[in-house]
Amino acid sequence: MAEIRLRNLAHSYSREPAGAEDYAIREMNHVWAQGGAYALLGPSGCGKSTLLNIISGLLKPSHGEVLFDAKAVNALPPEQRNIAQVFQFPVVYDTMTVFDNLAFPLRNQGMAEPQVMSKVYEIAEVLELHPLLHRKARNLTADEKQKVSMGRGLVRDDVSAILFDEPLTVIDPHLKWKLRRKLKQIHEQFNITMVYVTHDQLEASTFADKIAVMYGGQIVQFGTPRELFERPSHTFVGYFIGSPGMNLIDVSPCEGGVRFADTQVALSAALTRRLAGMTWKNLKIGIRPEFVHVWDGPYEGALRAEVLHVEDLGTYKILSLQLDGQPIKVRLQEDQAVPQKLAYISFPAQWLMLYADDYLVDEGQAEVAP
Repeated sequence: MAEIRLRNLAHSYSREPAGAEDYAIREMNHVWAQGGAYALLGPSGCGKSTLLNIISGLLKPSHGEVLFDAKAVNALPPEQRNIAQVFQFPVVYDTMTVFDNLAFPLRNQGMAEPQVMSKVYEIAEVLELHPLLHRKARNLTADEKQKVSMGRGLVRDDVSAILFDEPLTVIDPHLKWKLRRKLKQIHEQFNITMVYVTHDQLEASTFADKIAVMYGGQIVQFGTPRELFERPSHTFVGYFIGSPGMNLIDVSPCEGGVRFADTQVALSAALTRRLAGMTWKNLKIGIRPEFVHVWDGPYEGALRAEVLHVEDLGTYKILSLQLDGQPIKVRLQEDQAVPQKLAYISFPAQWLMLYADDYLVDEGQAEVAP
């Protein structure tokens, strides 16, 4: 197990990068603590797999360092980093049995056969592979092969970390939840540093204690699933996390708050003061559909919106509104009354976020984040 630290790390596939847009990974500093269960979450092309390959040694970064337990490993090849990597498509030896696949890394280390057998049986028990130990790997299903691939990383005692690169993409949907739960159990049992790359927010939230959200080659927020949901520090996190994502509206400052078209939204005195001392290129307010308050009827201070559409999803409903020309999504509970034609809504101050140049502005923050 190891602490993984990225120091001033950046990578470009261009020989002569001219600017930030030429970097797949923009300069970053980040730490994954020893024994933690982490997810690296983001859309295709944001740099997730590039970053994972740099950590494992499959790719050399253009700038900066990768450190395991405070020791730089840039010059070490993958086999000397003691990293196990599980890929999107299972990597197994089809002509070998499941037992021999699991034993392969141990035999390569010269481990005595009785110890090999003991360790293989231990991991097979954890992954529920005992009935398959003497079956050829080519006869396994995709999810069984992926469990064997995971087992080859877990069987070694010297592994510094296990990196998972979209490991459940090829798995049938009804089996994914079982493997996610199994990975969580494995982490709790072995306390190995695990980094799980995915584009699926559900996978990230159910596996990881903390999630690093990547966007445009940067980690724009690192926090617990609850922190990412309740207080996204970047507009992309608000948009990407949640279903539907955060409502985001372009605004301009006005007396006592901000406005769009003919609608004014009040801000706290502290935020209003911050705005007065800041510069920005674009300003937005954001609120989750779950946090928009819907009144039973006209109410003093409530905003009037046109009801466009209602989606009934069983345990909740999604209300599509138009507020002064802006689309707004609202999530209603199953037993909540559905407004007809017009809805009266408000944005509770606790859940209303202000973003300057896409970064969250805190009341105690003097300048927008870089």
